[in-house]
Amino acid sequence: METQTSIKRMYRSSMSGHYARVLYELNVPKTDIEKTKETFAEVPQLREVFINPTISAKIKMSVIDQVFPESMKNFLKVVCKNQRVNLINEIFDAYDEYCDEQAHILTAVLTCVEPPSEEQLDKMKVFLCDKYQKADVKIQIVEDTSLLGGFILHVENDEYDWSLKGRLTRLEQKLTWR
Repeated sequence: METQTSIKRMYRSSMSGHYARVLYELNVPKTDIEKTKETFAEVPQLREVFINPTISAKIKMSVIDQVFPESMKNFLKVVCKNQRVNLINEIFDAYDEYCDEQAHILTAVLTCVEPPSEEQLDKMKVFLCDKYQKADVKIQIVEDTSLLGGFILHVENDEYDWSLKGRLTRLEQKLTWR
């Protein structure tokens, strides 16, 4: 069952990545993509209409024509005809990731007890840009008081654990291995 679930997740991921790349290559203005995201977020029933098999394709295409920006209509019609509207949020997320990748922007997650100062963030960005040879870095900050102090920085497949909790765990492991 677990393998089947992970296969489905990989398939969805590859499908959303495919649509994201197509959306990128269509060169749709970002403002239109943002408007489309907002529309789906503000009116979740829209997604349900497009997923519903009892609603005709003609009605679905009419809704797309009436609601969405001109530059998004054909893309959304293809997504709808291919019955992939259930992936729309994943497609938009994959699109954002693909845009960052094309612009050589790195994404990192900083887990910390309290947010760092701008100076500390700037130093991290310089370090990450140099290490990963990227033009810029987007750092998402997640607060976690269980770290006790310090921070953990996740970048791609790397983890930099400079948290007090991590240091105590490593010290405990060293002491118990002796």
